[in-house]
Amino acid sequence: MYTTAEQAVGLVKSGDNLFIHSAAAAPQQVICALSGRAHELRNVSIYQMHTEGDASYAAPGNEDAFKTNCFFIGSNLRKAVQAGRAEYMPVFLSEIPSLFRKRIIPLDGALIQVSPPDQHGFCSLGVSVDISLSAVECAKYIIAEVNPNMPRTHGGGFIHISRINALVEVDYGLHEIKVEQPDADTLKIAEHVASLIEDAATLQMGIGKIPNAVLSMLGNHKKLGIHTEMFSDGVIDLIESGVITGEMKKKRQHKVVSSFLLGTKRLYDFVHDNPLIEMLDIAYVNDTHVIRQNPKVTAINSAIEVDITGQVCADSIGSKMYSGVGGQMDFMRGASLSEGGKPIIAMPSVTSKGESKIVAALKPGAGVVTTRAHVQYIVTEFGIAHLYGKNLKERAEALVKIAHPMHREELAKAAYQLSSKIGSGS
Repeated sequence: MYTTAEQAVGLVKSGDNLFIHSAAAAPQQVICALSGRAHELRNVSIYQMHTEGDASYAAPGNEDAFKTNCFFIGSNLRKAVQAGRAEYMPVFLSEIPSLFRKRIIPLDGALIQVSPPDQHGFCSLGVSVDISLSAVECAKYIIAEVNPNMPRTHGGGFIHISRINALVEVDYGLHEIKVEQPDADTLKIAEHVASLIEDAATLQMGIGKIPNAVLSMLGNHKKLGIHTEMFSDGVIDLIESGVITGEMKKKRQHKVVSSFLLGTKRLYDFVHDNPLIEMLDIAYVNDTHVIRQNPKVTAINSAIEVDITGQVCADSIGSKMYSGVGGQMDFMRGASLSEGGKPIIAMPSVTSKGESKIVAALKPGAGVVTTRAHVQYIVTEFGIAHLYGKNLKERAEALVKIAHPMHREELAKAAYQLSSKIGSGS
């Protein structure tokens, strides 16, 4: 059963549908070995979420061998998608497992990375249960790297060694993401977001400067809970200081619920064999019906641009795909239906080039991830626009106020023109 990566990928045949384990769990040596067979394989379809590390199967020249499909676009495949060597598949994160389980996408193989087996023969999917659990359940064969650096996480991400067709022993550190220190504008955004978070709230947040800055400002809060598709290092201090207790949650009380993790070794060590952390199937974690049952769900997400009616683009720059739908709508809707919940879009007012992220109209081809009917709070360093219950004119006025001052006049003119068109019916 134990073999080399090169021998393990011998199971893969031309025409197979493969799944690759998500985020920091992507099996690096097996991926490298698979890419090494590009000269002899044809039409192998790869399905994956965001991954870290090697994605050489999508390198120029491998198009005939591998057809890569991304449910979410990571930095390692962004150029490949934009160049047409890989494809993006829009779908809510919560619904991806059903694509596998209903055999809408039938899987032949799954390439994963797991923790060493315990005394009963069970390995853990570790830092990425997400859509990976459903892939493992549905694949005809499984190739697994066994890595002592993969934490054994509690929850639902276990696979018995007897289910694995080829095991490859490896020993390397998991991919780490270190968040930059927040600048002044990020801290202002974080202050505004933190002001919206109440005691006993259940938090959902991603990774990055804004979520980490927000978490750093919650030290005086009480009885917070976590139910999120992913988290990073920022929650550790709040758990250890007793701010995050989960005692007010209705679902998985006292537990920190997540589906995948991405951070530093400190995070991976913290979750190892820690019964406080429950890593669960994304079909459960991102289920709106589950999310809404927790109190005061406060969902903090980001955007590429927002138009003055409240339409949120978070997956593309115009028609150029950048990331994906992900779980934004799962949690935006779940938070809005939660008792006392708050769905929040937090972003800088301008891009790195000084262009306004609040715009008169989305760029041609831009995708609407969160519709204007779903949006409630938009936050920039200049304040909070609460759009829920406001008409189009009022929304535009509120968004102009939190835009960068150098763009407000232009946006105000656009808002006036929009109001005139609506009033005239033209």
